[in-house]
Amino acid sequence: MQTIRLNRLLPHVFLERKDSLQSDVWLQDLTLSRGKSYLVEAMSGTGKSSLCAYLIGYRNDFDGQILFDDTDASRLTTAQWTQLRVQTFAYLFQELRLFPELTALENIEIKNRLTQHKSAAWIDQAFERLGIAEKRHTKIGRMSFGQQQRVAFIRAMVQPADFILLDEPVSHLDDANAQAMAQLLTEEQQVSGAAVIVTSIGKHLPIHYDHTLHL
Repeated sequence: MQTIRLNRLLPHVFLERKDSLQSDVWLQDLTLSRGKSYLVEAMSGTGKSSLCAYLIGYRNDFDGQILFDDTDASRLTTAQWTQLRVQTFAYLFQELRLFPELTALENIEIKNRLTQHKSAAWIDQAFERLGIAEKRHTKIGRMSFGQQQRVAFIRAMVQPADFILLDEPVSHLDDANAQAMAQLLTEEQQVSGAAVIVTSIGKHLPIHYDHTLHL
């Protein structure tokens, strides 16, 4: 996939106040292109997590269109959406959605066994670089939220993607760990040529952004 076009997109929850909305995303004709990096800055409650959910097909409570290249997303079958989530979209959920009863490494291996995208050596190196090497075999439920964010980030990277969506990925990280995550992401983007879309309500991932959009 080369582009995602948002054509007059508007969440249903905002219908009653659409005439007063000031947004670079909602009700705009906006194209997101592969290879570019986008920062979506928002205040809480302005729909940033909804935007991510729309892009990966988890929700459809909106007016307007989402076009993947020239294909209307509303016409995709369940099987097509599944394929997109395996091969086109990598997504770090704000709420992470890790399995608390599994270890950090097990959470990542579940996805990597499906995709066969990264080597065991790459995964071990990612744990090292993100400062959680000693947590590989710790159950997620016993880790801090910041440690869990780093695990969820590694999990998002172990699949091929044209678009990488990261919903508040560094909200609980210090500057050093945020920088380590940014470096890993930059390297991945250089290899894959993927677009990167990062949301933030304040602190944001320290990478180069081609465009900053205010939600």
